[in-house]
Amino acid sequence: MIAVGIAIIVVALVLALVVVIALDPGPSPGDVAIAYEHAWDRLDFDALWTLSGTELRDSRSRGEFIAAKEQAYADQRSLMSLVREVHVDEELVAFELAEVRTRVHLRDGETVQNQVRLALRDSAWKVIGYHLQSELPARRPTPQPDSS
Repeated sequence: MIAVGIAIIVVALVLALVVVIALDPGPSPGDVAIAYEHAWDRLDFDALWTLSGTELRDSRSRGEFIAAKEQAYADQRSLMSLVREVHVDEELVAFELAEVRTRVHLRDGETVQNQVRLALRDSAWKVIGYHLQSELPARRPTPQPDSS
């Protein structure tokens, strides 16, 4: 009798776990946008392919995409490891589309904003557009007293 009770408890726990996993929405659009920014900073083309929708894959298979990007960026390793941290400034979600504005803090002290567009595909957010924004407006210098 105890064995039957334990078996029922185990089955109930397994079913509860399946339900929790099925209902988990996965990473938010903001999380995916941050991951995308970091993947570019590492020139991690495998991660970029995974995070990208078909619009950014140039009709290429994973292998073709990675090979083309590795060839294009072979002499561009100076573009790696520039990012200190990435934050989400704004995340707008409308049904199966999202737009995220990221703020990227670079190691040299500069800050840039980027616009990342995403679409919900097969229950996962995929990047379908990426627009590099110009640098944030520079801070205005503090007026100095007139020395005359």
